[in-house]
Amino acid sequence: MRPEALNPLFAEVQTLEGVGPKLMKPLEKLGLTRVKDLAYHLPERFVSRRAIADLDEGAEGEQVIVALTPVEHRATRPGSRGPYRVLAQDAAGNICALAWFGKAAYGAKKLLPVGEKRWIAGRLDRYGDMLQIVHPDHIEVESAAHMGRLSEPVYRLSEGLTQPRIADFAAQALGRLPELPEWIEPGQLERAGWPAWREALKLAHENTEAKARDRLAYDELLANSLALLLVKAEGRRRKGQALVGDGSLRAKLQLPFGLTGAQKRSIAEIEGDMAQEAPMLRLLQGDVGAGKTVVALEAMLIAVEAGRQAALLAPTEILARQHFETLRRLAAPTGAEVALLTGRAKGRERESILIGLLDGSIDILVGTHAIFQDTVAYRDLGLVVIDEQHRFGVAQRLALAAKGRRAPHTLAMTATPIPRSLTLAQYGEMDVSRLDELPPGRQAIDTRVIPQERMDEVVEGLARHLAGGQQAYWVCPMVREVDGNWEVADIAAAEARFAALKERFGEDVVLVHGQLRPEVKDANMERFASGRAKLLVATTVIEVGVDVPAATLMVIEQAERFGLAQLHQLRGRVGRGAEKSVCLLLRGGELSETGRARLALMRETQDGFRIAEEDLALRGGGELLGTRQSGEAAFRIADLEQVQRLLPAAHADARLLMERDGGLTSPRGEAARLLLYLFERDWGVQLLRGG
Repeated sequence: MRPEALNPLFAEVQTLEGVGPKLMKPLEKLGLTRVKDLAYHLPERFVSRRAIADLDEGAEGEQVIVALTPVEHRATRPGSRGPYRVLAQDAAGNICALAWFGKAAYGAKKLLPVGEKRWIAGRLDRYGDMLQIVHPDHIEVESAAHMGRLSEPVYRLSEGLTQPRIADFAAQALGRLPELPEWIEPGQLERAGWPAWREALKLAHENTEAKARDRLAYDELLANSLALLLVKAEGRRRKGQALVGDGSLRAKLQLPFGLTGAQKRSIAEIEGDMAQEAPMLRLLQGDVGAGKTVVALEAMLIAVEAGRQAALLAPTEILARQHFETLRRLAAPTGAEVALLTGRAKGRERESILIGLLDGSIDILVGTHAIFQDTVAYRDLGLVVIDEQHRFGVAQRLALAAKGRRAPHTLAMTATPIPRSLTLAQYGEMDVSRLDELPPGRQAIDTRVIPQERMDEVVEGLARHLAGGQQAYWVCPMVREVDGNWEVADIAAAEARFAALKERFGEDVVLVHGQLRPEVKDANMERFASGRAKLLVATTVIEVGVDVPAATLMVIEQAERFGLAQLHQLRGRVGRGAEKSVCLLLRGGELSETGRARLALMRETQDGFRIAEEDLALRGGGELLGTRQSGEAAFRIADLEQVQRLLPAAHADARLLMERDGGLTSPRGEAARLLLYLFERDWGVQLLRGG
């Protein structure tokens, strides 16, 4: 149960004045459902305005406040997409057009009656020969002095919200902030010159004061570090089981390739961890094609040799099925029984799997989230392997770990190379093994950058490729944001490209994106994986886990719109067989210097760890800070620069608090529990309670 001190912050936003059903939808799109969400919805920037006597005093591109009198309304012609314009003049007779697009124009006529002076705040620009203010920020009857601050915050919006509205809601939320005890060590506060929590939030909404934002970022990083350390402490507290294999099953493996040095090193680290009674909590970072699955199989066979069971959790059914087929094939000579359980398993099939888990006849279970449902029980679960760790929350991982008689060992895997400077932020509770070598014999992927104008040539080359009996991917870009949702536009782009390519290549083309029904998506993937379809058009849903060795061509449309790490993952879908593979990066006409540098690096290297570091330097973090499709959210306050600068101190402070106070029992530790709730790390507190 949440501490009473936080009740005002967790009140629903409907309790704020002016928040009705109509505004709930745009607020929900921004994730603003409680008072605390609005308090932490910090301005993206601040705009400073200058009051001017007439338009001649203003400069193009400047934010101004000026008195204007409407002289004419010019509505858009029926069927036209042009703006609604109001022509207005200043005291000197200069004319300026006030323009609105779309629904925003509805209130213009009422707000700006002809002949009545109004004070207008907005950005002064020029359209043709005329000065213009598009979508004025404020229209008031009073003088400039009554228009509020000349400097005001600019918040991220969604359709249906305005800056004045969200500023008002944020101000109401700040007015409800309770007094909370301090969780930052007093010496640290004094050295950094940071304000108290409540003052910091208010200052962050009022100006660009760096110290206030730093303090709030530090709070978030401290909460994250504490939560990860609590997970680690919980693992040590729970009694595990030492698993020592005799090598009998692993000796029977007939791998078609030799293990790399990195694989051997990682297997040894895992074997050493599993031989301890304290449950292993290790992250296996592997670049595209580095052989994580084989390392995971070796770990699972250790558990089976020791008389226990192993489970592999995958984020999607497509990936679960691929893992199942790979593991069943590789494990066949060992005699280990491998089974698959997904949400689609019904009736006798599901019942048979559940019985096999209970009586121990199933050694290794592969599946989606279905494998940790309440109805699934194991005879003796000794190892949990979690693929694509970033897609699962800690709470989900703990639910699966609870399936063992004793705490099972946990091996998490990610195919996304993470810069060392961010590993602590995302995986501070784990020991890390890195697969930084590719298996011998893997051919380099020929990567080329081609202008979008040469699309016809690319399609002709694709035709020759398919006619030669080979397969290909075509990945579509995120073109624009629709109502705050990239995926809508992503899918629209994929469907349009699919229609065009299907017209050319007929039934050889299939489509996969996140909004297709699971059975349709799986059927299309199966057609492509089996070779019955030659071309797969997709969104980035195929970024991770799709393994079709016969596919040797990857086309990525408008590649400059993707992050480097994402391009690297997509490119990794080819080059998985014996044939030479090619990746074509189609670029738009206008490229920034950063865009050029990113695409040049893709041509230059296939080292995922180097690409991740360069992506961090060129792009400034973005999704590298931990954007997760599910599980824990990315950092909301802390930006990349703050993570790199403040995280070491926050992590050290969290460790000191845990070790010195033995589990947050001191007054400062009790205050830190509030911090865990504020930043949605509630499960950290639940661990303390043994929940």
